Amino acid sequence: MKKVIVLMIVGLCVGGVVWADTVKEVKQAIKESFAYSNEKLIDQDDTVSKHGSLQFWSSGGFMHEVGADSEPSEYVSSNIQAKHIQVIPLVEDEVAVALFYAEGSMQVKGQTPVGHYMTRAMEVYVKEDGKWKVRASHWSPVAAGAGTSQTAE
Repeated sequence: MKKVIVLMIVGLCVGGVVWADTVKEVKQAIKESFAYSNEKLIDQDDTVSKHGSLQFWSSGGFMHEVGADSEPSEYVSSNIQAKHIQVIPLVEDEVAVALFYAEGSMQVKGQTPVGHYMTRAMEVYVKEDGKWKVRASHWSPVAAGAGTSQTAE
């Protein structure tokens, strides 16, 4: 009986470490994605799942299907930061949901500048080939903030 209890405790502790790794990895993927966009003024081209992603953009409107091979957005300027990132692992080291705020200013090439971009985000991440990829997302402006002015073509 003691062996069973010890094994259960060890299993819970090891499982907790894996969950913590999932949380840490997804948070890092989000931070790296924004840092890349802010520095390079273009979105990373490898953040969407190989199966694509269904997305509600902060500009409102209908759901968008974004393919893994979709052209990344390019920016005139961007200093968006992710804040208060919370990650909920759903399947250990495979699927997680992230909720966070994104705030700053930005201008997508060919679009109107957004001086006070402030949105809530919920994204579903899947791990593919060792990297966390977006499978679905929903972005919505926070009161007193604004979303993008992007629309699907």
